[in-house]
Amino acid sequence: MAEREWFDTDYYKVLGLTSSATEKEITRAYRKLAKELHPDTHPGSEEKFKEVSVAYDVLGDKAKRKEYDEVRRLGATGGIRPGGPGAGAGGFNFQSGDLGDLGDIFGGLFGQRRQRAQRGADLETSLHLGFRDAVKGVTTTVNLPSANACHTCGGNGAAPGTGFATCERCQGRGVLNDDQGPFAMSSVCPVCQGRGGRIVTPCPTCQGTGREPSSRRVNVRLPAGVVDGQRIRLKAKGNPGTHGGPAGDLFVDVHVTPDARFARKARNVTTIVKVPLTAVMLGTTIEVPTLDEPVTLKIAAGTQPGTTMRVRGRGVPAVGKHAAGDLLVTVSVTVPKKLNKEQRSLVEKLATALHEEIE
Repeated sequence: MAEREWFDTDYYKVLGLTSSATEKEITRAYRKLAKELHPDTHPGSEEKFKEVSVAYDVLGDKAKRKEYDEVRRLGATGGIRPGGPGAGAGGFNFQSGDLGDLGDIFGGLFGQRRQRAQRGADLETSLHLGFRDAVKGVTTTVNLPSANACHTCGGNGAAPGTGFATCERCQGRGVLNDDQGPFAMSSVCPVCQGRGGRIVTPCPTCQGTGREPSSRRVNVRLPAGVVDGQRIRLKAKGNPGTHGGPAGDLFVDVHVTPDARFARKARNVTTIVKVPLTAVMLGTTIEVPTLDEPVTLKIAAGTQPGTTMRVRGRGVPAVGKHAAGDLLVTVSVTVPKKLNKEQRSLVEKLATALHEEIE
């Protein structure tokens, strides 16, 4: 891609933003578009995906964004044009080739852009958790797709015993120059993709890419209290960068398996205990399971069905500014489905004593 695109292309517009966008807004817009346009899931969107990626490559890097904004500002304000006999606006002498600081800016931008540090790609994965691990937090591992140097060619893409032929288009330089008066524009050679040569015989293992698929294990620590459907961002756990650039991020989509006994309500854990009818009438003490060791609860005489009791600190553990949640125990009363004659007689006597009518 020719470097003059920095003048011609509004990368903010490509991402659907304005030049006042914050770093978070730029990253959020890129991730949204990259997901919508990824060629693996949306065939035919390769060019648009590439355009969005190029825009984020510039705007997502503080140094590049600053230089890009400066280039666009100079172009928009007429700073790059003759402003008098032999002089440009701001005192730059175009006839003599003396560009002053502007020459340093463009020299740094265009002469070395191919070797600039590149941020690694973000990755996404899914993780299935049991209910207890989601409440308590867990450290586990996930397998991520990766690519290693091809074991056959050592990563150069050429079949063993063969080599590279010098690119006829760029004569081995990897770039094509386009002189624009005082500016020397350059672009990556489209024939050799900047390598300066072409592979004579591609490696049979990697088909000339120099890489072969593999996987890597990444430790993932999930905080206490994650919920089903939550997305966790793990900074710098994505693909490694190039030329010393930072690694991308890893986004983990959490899926929590429901539990037969427990459920969640915000940071509280809920459960239901069944208590016999006579027990709630007379009062009793019961043992209630928790996500840790059981606790003992006193059921007062006359406790009504649906009554909820609270056990402090037995919910989601405290994390950061969040206090620990509680265990909410709801009482469910079990009623006998069938009575024998003796039992029925006793219940009728009780009803009479309590002045209740049997319909």
